[in-house]
Amino acid sequence: MNKHFLPVYLLLPSLAVSYYLGYTPLVIPTLFIVASLWSYFIYAMDKSAAKNGGWRISENTLHISALVFGWPGAIIAQQRLRHKTKKTSFRIVFWLTFILNVGALTWIHTGEGSRMLRASTYNIEYFLVEKVGSNHAVSLFLYLTKFRKV
Repeated sequence: MNKHFLPVYLLLPSLAVSYYLGYTPLVIPTLFIVASLWSYFIYAMDKSAAKNGGWRISENTLHISALVFGWPGAIIAQQRLRHKTKKTSFRIVFWLTFILNVGALTWIHTGEGSRMLRASTYNIEYFLVEKVGSNHAVSLFLYLTKFRKV
């Protein structure tokens, strides 16, 4: 087992338990999956550009992809592609994005965080139903934003 993947290994069961206990809707793990795939993709593009002397993706873009739920994909890309693993300044900022993500994920499990997540989810659902109406995309989003009843 690669010790660098430990945060990813811990995230998966944590998200499953969080959903099962009714703290988070399915949209949270969905965001992690989609953002992680995107992060991995842009790391791979940057690694290829670095090897071939092509156009590079900015470090800020890589950090933003990690910050918006993509840190699991970024960790996997860094280790599998051996990309951005040596530059200390990059690593420090990356781990700060990780800490912010874990802090936010922890916060939504508090009373205040849970209330805010539920209110935000409800407001988005209400807006979509009122402004967009009913279609397959809205139905899927409504499914993903439902909290499991405990």
